Amino acid sequence: MPATATSGALRPESFALQTVLETLSDRFGDRFSTSRAVREQHANTLTWIENQPPDGVVFPETTEEVAGIVRLCAAHGVPVVPFGIGSSFEGHVNAPLGGISISTARMNAVVAVHPEDLDVVVQPGVTRKQLNEALRDQGLFFPIDPGADASLGGMASTRASGTNAVRYGTMKDNVLALTAVLPSGEVIRTGGRAKKSSSGYDLTRLLVGAEGTLGVITELTLRLQGIPEAISAGVCPFPSVEAACDATIMTIQSGLPVARIELLDEVQVRAANAYSKLSLVETPTLFLEFHGTDASVKEQAERFGEIAEEFGGGPFDWATKAEDRNKLWQARHDSFWAALALRPGAKSVPTDVCVPISRLAECVAETKRDLAASGIVSPIVGHVGDGNFHCQPLVDMDDPADVATCKAFLARLVERAIAMGGTCSGEHGVGQAKMKYLEAEHGAVALAAMRAIKHALDPQNIMNPGKIVTV
Repeated sequence: MPATATSGALRPESFALQTVLETLSDRFGDRFSTSRAVREQHANTLTWIENQPPDGVVFPETTEEVAGIVRLCAAHGVPVVPFGIGSSFEGHVNAPLGGISISTARMNAVVAVHPEDLDVVVQPGVTRKQLNEALRDQGLFFPIDPGADASLGGMASTRASGTNAVRYGTMKDNVLALTAVLPSGEVIRTGGRAKKSSSGYDLTRLLVGAEGTLGVITELTLRLQGIPEAISAGVCPFPSVEAACDATIMTIQSGLPVARIELLDEVQVRAANAYSKLSLVETPTLFLEFHGTDASVKEQAERFGEIAEEFGGGPFDWATKAEDRNKLWQARHDSFWAALALRPGAKSVPTDVCVPISRLAECVAETKRDLAASGIVSPIVGHVGDGNFHCQPLVDMDDPADVATCKAFLARLVERAIAMGGTCSGEHGVGQAKMKYLEAEHGAVALAAMRAIKHALDPQNIMNPGKIVTV
């Protein structure tokens, strides 16, 4: 499935590129590579989107080094592609025009923790698990959990969310400030550590979700939470996805402060049983988690059990021991790998949409019927507390008819979500794969405004070209 290159943009002249490659090699030594294997590792690897490697990969350690790299590339018109750990699904890290991949792997320091203010300053290569390990002894944690142990810079760039979003929000709600290198090589600092501000344009949120098309994030200030006194979790089977979604809607509308509420359809439950050695009934199932005091989580769980019963769900089985909870959520996080085993040799095409929660049951049910009619093997999982769900079609890339069927399904999925007042992506982002849906979702005028912002900050179109908008 070839990616779409940036309209009007060209690969840099060979002599300009060679100058950049030689300069980076001299400057960074073994922290720069043109090895084919390294270059391919720093392009799309997880889905059917074509792997389009950069011409070189550099591993800076400071904001100043990133700025120097970008200034060099800008002077020679060479594209720059920021890279976290490569866990994104929409081709964000591909280099359709070649250029230099800037890996943040060595920018992995927790710079400062301010426990009294509930915030932390980190470099972008720190992963969420690394951060939470560093915070544990202080009774704090960072709540955004997209499943993969993604880098925090990448999570900010794609405006990630995940299983805790229903209670704690998404990355846009939890990034207080950031430092970034603009396409000119200039360094910009946005936001601050104050909990709120009405001063000037919100440049922090402009860069959060920009997918590296407006700059390279080199430092983040993040909002933290206290580790709850008590956590309870559990699973609850339902007779249908509609019943599970309706119970979710009722739970949210009732004001029950659920921390996580995740849907696995019967296909994903079957995959999870086999891969993660669970013994769940193979029917649509909700995984839930409640945070609070011992008394409040008990009350929340009991109230959810009553709601589930109204929709034919149950029994609601608690998992109060930490090891049982961890096994449960590890199975949810391993859903991508578990699904691959359902069709060995097939390529995975993970995608997501998000709709208003009132339309969730309808959208998921219609999608299930569409999958069945199309003959596509695809589990469905979802962060259904905020109307976001994922499909993972498994495709035989050697069968043109199979590929065409999947492409048609993906288009219908997005069209269905947008028609219901939703979005083409709740958290995966746009990258290369979903650029074609933005005008339908946002309108021509809004898309033109996005292009204007891109052109104003990146007139040469060197910063992650071929993503989000064409210029």
